[in-house]
Amino acid sequence: MTSYVVVGAGLAGSATAWELARRGHEVTLVERTTPANEHGSSHGSARIFRYGYQDPFYTGLVVRAREAWDELEDLAGTRLVTPTGSLDHGVGRRPDNLAAMMAGAGVEHELLSAPAAAERWPGLVFDSDVLWHPGAGVIDAEGSVLAMARLAEAAGATVLTGWPVARVVADGSGFRVLSDDGAELRADHVVVSAGGWLPDLLGTLPAALARRVPPLQVRQEQAYHFPYRETPDGLPADGWPTFIHKIPGIQVYGLPGGRDAGFRGQKVAEYNGGPVIGSAAAADGVVDPANRARVVAYVEEHLPGLVPEPYAETTCLFTNTPDEDFVIDGADGITIVSPCSGHGAKFAPLIGRLAADAATGAGEVAPAFRLAAVGA
Repeated sequence: MTSYVVVGAGLAGSATAWELARRGHEVTLVERTTPANEHGSSHGSARIFRYGYQDPFYTGLVVRAREAWDELEDLAGTRLVTPTGSLDHGVGRRPDNLAAMMAGAGVEHELLSAPAAAERWPGLVFDSDVLWHPGAGVIDAEGSVLAMARLAEAAGATVLTGWPVARVVADGSGFRVLSDDGAELRADHVVVSAGGWLPDLLGTLPAALARRVPPLQVRQEQAYHFPYRETPDGLPADGWPTFIHKIPGIQVYGLPGGRDAGFRGQKVAEYNGGPVIGSAAAADGVVDPANRARVVAYVEEHLPGLVPEPYAETTCLFTNTPDEDFVIDGADGITIVSPCSGHGAKFAPLIGRLAADAATGAGEVAPAFRLAAVGA
């Protein structure tokens, strides 16, 4: 039996541990605090599941991910993706091209004029054609992490919490994984899926491997929850979709807020609008007033169905490569898994399969996910 240590119990790490365990491997999943904690990228109950990509590779990947979500929900016995549908609009979002990508992948969609969309969704203002696809929804990130960690344990994995990794040291044909307090695990293979903590861990990995990882940019993103305006009959508005709107100077996304915001409104944020920090260790959880002002101004102009006064706000971490492609690759017994958290959540259970394939050699690594060539 081959043994694996998976570092990081977020969406990607818990998915990888589950997949390795159910393939019959000995797996230990270690997390510096607790799974889906607020110091990483997988906390909270609201992430977007959508098919809208300008690249047919990623559109097709979402189709595969939906099948993986269906299996996960069935095995976990709970709904983890709530259907809402999604809207893409704004000239910069290129709705017509997104429609072509979806047509090629067999994804149900509809391309509408701005006036036609305004009739159906009066709470939003549209300035271009609008792409609607009903298969989108909202992912319960925390619930998904906990479900996959439970399934991993049921398949024989060990989950260790309060176990921050300090170093990974080659030891003969395997590795020693050392914690901050000197605890030690031994494994044949190590999978590092540490999200915003990955930049710090790279320095503890073999230098030849670390040099092949593309530059990682960690941002402290900010999101705001705006209450729905009441309808004329006094009832709360409902039926809001997720959306992405890209115009010169700003790209904004929104989705119905989950239980962590009381289901009272829409979660709205500027994509990649937060400050760049070195790693998760530098996050301070402080919302930038200038970012808040930009998003409030956007809501005032483009989302008349919302009250432009946030009732809750939060920060989270995005970890991205320069081209926003994922990293799922490795060498000599160490696999790096960095499914950029700006858009990786929707792929979580599929990421586990791809990462397990990469770690075990059971499948080919997609060219887009490979590390730089040796010597590059």
